[in-house]
Amino acid sequence: MKIVVSACLMGESCKYNGLDNYHRELVEACECTGTEVLLVCPEVFGGLPTPRKPSEIVNGEVRTCEGISVDREFRLGAQRALDMCEQAGGPSEIAACVLQDRSPSCGASRVYDGTFSGTLTAGNGVFVDLLLRHGYRVIPASEFDPSMLEHCP
Repeated sequence: MKIVVSACLMGESCKYNGLDNYHRELVEACECTGTEVLLVCPEVFGGLPTPRKPSEIVNGEVRTCEGISVDREFRLGAQRALDMCEQAGGPSEIAACVLQDRSPSCGASRVYDGTFSGTLTAGNGVFVDLLLRHGYRVIPASEFDPSMLEHCP
């Protein structure tokens, strides 16, 4: 089984604040089942540094908390991450994409509303929109259940 995972969930310090979003259950389930994991961080793939200013989607464009557009970098990184998924076999080979909630790149179903107030709204991150348009199954990290992967031997 092959899945795509936000790198921060696997312990990589690529989150905007230089930290990670380590997801113990996900890491252990992948190790236990021998699942092939493709790590992605579209923001880093797009050339943004770590750490970086917090960003949110504001009227369809990704901007930092200082109002600077980083939309180009987010979209470039999303395309590079999608290209990696396609090279790995596409939706027919990748069982799912387990991605970080609320992120302007990887958020699925709910993202921050662009006011930088911590308020969530319905919507997807830039990378998730691209994945869905190309037929991938996206699972927010908060909805991951280890039983989604093959059982341990």
